[in-house]
Amino acid sequence: MNIFPEIMKAGVLYSGGKDSSLMALILQRMGLSVELVTANFGVYDSWIPASKSASALGFKHRILNMDKNVLETAVDKIVEDNFPNNGIDYIHHAVLEKIAQCDYSLVADGTRRDDRIPKLNENQIQSFEDRNQVEYVNLQSFGYKTIARFSSKLFEVSKEESNRENNSDYEVEVRCLIDELYGEGKSKSIFPNHFQTRVIGWKLNSIHSDNKFKNNII
Repeated sequence: MNIFPEIMKAGVLYSGGKDSSLMALILQRMGLSVELVTANFGVYDSWIPASKSASALGFKHRILNMDKNVLETAVDKIVEDNFPNNGIDYIHHAVLEKIAQCDYSLVADGTRRDDRIPKLNENQIQSFEDRNQVEYVNLQSFGYKTIARFSSKLFEVSKEESNRENNSDYEVEVRCLIDELYGEGKSKSIFPNHFQTRVIGWKLNSIHSDNKFKNNII
């Protein structure tokens, strides 16, 4: 039974990871029409892995074309700090503001309780909703262990050392622009090597594999 008298349209910021995939599934099961949205600044086609993940799960996927100036400002912050947190958080806030101008009644992301960045605090969430006349939800009550347990029952995932080809996080285009502006390899001194998990499909016993999908660009 759909608890909403009119179907709400939700846009979920999507990187292809477990957190945003779980957020999308929760909203879909609540009866919303869900689209997965990946930001892109035109520096590198970092949206491709997320698009593949969305297709594997049967969700619609959209590319949110962002102003490159946002990325450039974030890179300036990151290089000045020699640390990525403030710049990544700046990007996330700008992306949320952009997606709020699209045709969604509800905006969501996969940020969880133990994330430090990117993240909105309670006052920022209230301001965001009031200014944009949208609802915003995340996974604030979920911790890493809970999401990992739920996801292990739902999703097939790949785990690889993070690179441009398996990652749709903001970090990809940030690193590309840093290396373009400051020399190849500069980003390695700021971003440590790490492993990336990406959702590649449903578990074989999942009941969700009949989702339909369609890719759009906005």
